[in-house]
Amino acid sequence: MTQINTDELKPHDISFYNQPTLELAQSLLGCLLIKETSDGIAAGIIVETEAYKGPVDQAAHSFNNRRTKRTEVMFGLPGYTYTYSMHTHCLFNVVSGPINKPEAVLIRAVEPYLNRQLMTTRRPKITTEQQLTNGPGKLTKALGISMSDYGHLLDQEPLWISPSQLSSIEISSGPRIGIGNSGEAKDYPWRYFIKGNPYVSN
Repeated sequence: MTQINTDELKPHDISFYNQPTLELAQSLLGCLLIKETSDGIAAGIIVETEAYKGPVDQAAHSFNNRRTKRTEVMFGLPGYTYTYSMHTHCLFNVVSGPINKPEAVLIRAVEPYLNRQLMTTRRPKITTEQQLTNGPGKLTKALGISMSDYGHLLDQEPLWISPSQLSSIEISSGPRIGIGNSGEAKDYPWRYFIKGNPYVSN
């Protein structure tokens, strides 16, 4: 197990998440996504996000205020974890927006920062370094994030987000990925990423 001083990885205050969703999606770039399990602590620098503006966003699970057991957490306060399954993957989202305005930010890619060896153990079949965490299902497996993290408040262990470790970044934006059947929403430029980072998904 990797030993670190967790005081250096203190979480954002929960007030950090009280930003408009598009702004939060950009503010999360450069921050550390951290997960502690019985195997140790692993962390990655967030390098790519996608914003989903629920009620008005045809690509969102909560479009038209669709309220289900899966989307319930998004109707509450911001700063909670929204996980869902897609195929065989767990995807990790940060709940955003005020109460009863169900919005979220998908964390789409991270750059390994802490305990790369543990991440590699969890994803032994990768053929390139970038494949370790350059996608939303890849990063959750590498970090140990699972469906059991649904509804977790992100200012505390075992899953939290710490302030940016980068002095400056250049942010680019473009259409979100994999939402071709969402009408005009497929063209919204609500995917944000650190320009030139090799771990941004393709």
